[in-house]
Amino acid sequence: MKIAVDAMGGDFAPGAVVDGAVHAAREGVSVILVGDTGKTEAELKRHDTKGLPISLRHASETIGMAESPVGAVRKKKDSSMRVCFEMVTRGEAGAVVSAGNSGAAMAAGMLVLKKLKGVDRPAIAVSVPTIKEPAVILDVGGNVDCKPIHLVQFAIMGSVYARYILKKEKPRVGLLSNGEEEEKGNELTRITHELIKKTSLNYIGYIEGKDVYGGDVDVVTTDGFVGNVVLKLSEGLVDAVMKMLKKEIKESFSGKMGYLLTRGAFQKLKKKVDYAEYGGAPLLGIDGVCMISHGASSARAIKNAIARAAEYVNAGVNGHLTEELEKNRDLEKLSAARLL
Repeated sequence: MKIAVDAMGGDFAPGAVVDGAVHAAREGVSVILVGDTGKTEAELKRHDTKGLPISLRHASETIGMAESPVGAVRKKKDSSMRVCFEMVTRGEAGAVVSAGNSGAAMAAGMLVLKKLKGVDRPAIAVSVPTIKEPAVILDVGGNVDCKPIHLVQFAIMGSVYARYILKKEKPRVGLLSNGEEEEKGNELTRITHELIKKTSLNYIGYIEGKDVYGGDVDVVTTDGFVGNVVLKLSEGLVDAVMKMLKKEIKESFSGKMGYLLTRGAFQKLKKKVDYAEYGGAPLLGIDGVCMISHGASSARAIKNAIARAAEYVNAGVNGHLTEELEKNRDLEKLSAARLL
């Protein structure tokens, strides 16, 4: 099983991508670097790659971060990103990893790999740290306008992902709302709430924003608009807190002494909240495997994304997704009736 890596995707491509791929290969994952072979070969020369399971595939085009996702995927058929997805359809690779245009990655997933049976809209799922163990939030940007059945599918897919990748035996699923009371929420959340209660999921009901990182919910279900705001707010908060801590430490002698005594704890915290530890966000619901990495991904983030993609394939997550979605197909009719 090989992982097709978009060598030209990301703010620091191809350097950071190649570095991450080399680290992953050293841990035993077979990698195919897809992109301008002249540039990728130059980057590989900085490493001792003798005996490593790394191969190259040339692609003459690159999809930029600012390009129209669907248009770029359709027009640039020899782009590094599209070629990665085409390789999966032909069985030449088991998964795609890209730190490029996330909208284009989602478009390529739907246009090239297509959707799994029972999925109306694929969702981007992000693993996040909590006080206890990691949880997953979905959708975080793929679908800004959703219907209740879409959120039900997100909940099902998130639960499967949490079970087989985050190793939660019976994932606790929550629906993000503006309060825990039954009467809270809007039309979308209220209808979704009633539908999810009819599934076999371990549904714990509405949760508020303050509950996301508390560790008592494993799957946070929401639409892509709210999910993306939660994600970006979280990233900004972590960055602001770290900067404020550094400022306080530098401005006083007692702060510097306190840091020396607690340095180990600070380093562990920094590692725990670093997105690079999680590598990439899976695009759940496509007939294949795609890990979407942060545009500013470091080599460590790319390495972890490749490892997570391999784990996803080996766990047969898509097969489990299809099984669980099929069990709840009757909810589509119920959802349609509620929306009349």
